[in-house]
Amino acid sequence: MSSSPGRAELDGAWWPRSRDLTRELSALADVLDPLSGRITHVAVNPRHWPILPRKIFVNGHVVKVGWFTSEQDPQRILLLSYTAGRWDLLVIPPETGAPSAARLMAAASANTGPPTTATALLTTEQAGDTSSSYEATTGRPGRLVVGMYRSSSPLWPSVA
Repeated sequence: MSSSPGRAELDGAWWPRSRDLTRELSALADVLDPLSGRITHVAVNPRHWPILPRKIFVNGHVVKVGWFTSEQDPQRILLLSYTAGRWDLLVIPPETGAPSAARLMAAASANTGPPTTATALLTTEQAGDTSSSYEATTGRPGRLVVGMYRSSSPLWPSVA
């Protein structure tokens, strides 16, 4: 984990349907486990997750949940897998509208430009500054993961 809060580069975005981590993590694992290996641990900041169990039973296995108040960006989730390593995802608030979520997903999964924090992306979007290098799209974007990147190639495509 980065020694400074939120300094790690983002690998993509996740747009959960609610703030119920137990339910939402199962949906995320449904997509990620078959593609890149079983999620074994997650770390979140408790600010936006009202209930944080220490373990969540997901798809036949246990995922350990860690929470950090100062080390973890409140808008980011860290996922760990024994086979695929680590991913840092922007967590787009469930109440975010589709156009904003699409812009945030594009920005979080872009593999160009300097690393940015999850909170910085959300703050820019909430301020109405859409002049950055990503463009707005219309329609309902995928809710789980968009454009997870390591180096220059996507690990998997956008998921609806």
